[in-house]
Amino acid sequence: MSLRRIIAMTRKETLQIVRDPLSLLIILAIPLIQLFIFGYAVNLDVKHIPLCVYDRDATQTSQSLLKHFQATEYFNIVRVSENYRDVVRSIDRGTCTVAVVVPPRFSETLRSTGQAHVQALLDASDNNTASIGMAYAQSIVQSHSAQIQLEWRQGHGLPAPVPVITFQPRTWFNEDLESMANFIPGVVALVMAVVGAFLTSLTIAREWERGTMEQLISTPIGKLFPYFVIGIADTAVCGGTAFWWFGVPFRGSWLVFFACSILFLIVVLSLGYFISVTAKSQLGACQVALLATFLPTFLLSGFIFPIDQMPTVVQWITAILPARYYVSILRNVFLKGTAVQLLVTQIVALAVIAAALVVLATRSFQKKLP
Repeated sequence: MSLRRIIAMTRKETLQIVRDPLSLLIILAIPLIQLFIFGYAVNLDVKHIPLCVYDRDATQTSQSLLKHFQATEYFNIVRVSENYRDVVRSIDRGTCTVAVVVPPRFSETLRSTGQAHVQALLDASDNNTASIGMAYAQSIVQSHSAQIQLEWRQGHGLPAPVPVITFQPRTWFNEDLESMANFIPGVVALVMAVVGAFLTSLTIAREWERGTMEQLISTPIGKLFPYFVIGIADTAVCGGTAFWWFGVPFRGSWLVFFACSILFLIVVLSLGYFISVTAKSQLGACQVALLATFLPTFLLSGFIFPIDQMPTVVQWITAILPARYYVSILRNVFLKGTAVQLLVTQIVALAVIAAALVVLATRSFQKKLP
């Protein structure tokens, strides 16, 4: 294999990429578009839940409770209803997701018995928002209840109650519990998987369609090298944007980050190479590449949904997906700063899959014309 021939093929493929508007769009635009979409649009942090209130007591005590809902960032009071019918209509129309109804004689019952009930109505058509909204509402009511009890005991000259057990949470690695910090590292895997496999899948198929396989038979490496460089560049852009633009903490080693990224890049390039050889048409190669990379990476890699919450059979399937291990590496490197010694399992799994795909892609490419 001649080095001069490899360089010539690399130069030819690079010029072809530069002159192809579609390839340039995929290389330059798609990584940033995906990064900003997942960084800003996809967000599991539930805040500013639309809230309707119906105060049937209309006293200072009931208003004090409702002000606690108004003061938090988790709820926005969008409507003050005058009757139950308006509450139901607001929920049906989607005006509010949660409604709080304060019963009549609320303050009087609270003073006389020391207990009172508040009703919460939730639109559970979106069960995730409803369950989180219910937890927020319970927390606000319990906090207000504890404050009332403390004021009552102080007013009667009694000491404040001493809790038997206190709960002191300490959040590590994602201290603000932001979903962005969880998503952004996974976007790097998604970008590399889609862009790398998609572009590579077009290379051999393009030669099949043009009838120029003779040029490729002797120098397939030169055909793939530009896409390897593009993959590393996209990785650097995504990693830098995550750190400097979105503020995702990077506590690990950039060397480990790029070394593991190169290993994953070998996987996706080999996969795209294999798809390109077997498809023999650019349209078919594009469709198969997207199906083989985007959906598994998005759904089964742990990028969006935790793998340990999936059915057992699906967890077994994810064991053969390279994106699963790469996403785990990215989160450990970005958020935890995990030492490379603790990433051996993921790195070995990626290396085994990479070796298998390289062998499969190499054998699938016959050194002869059909």
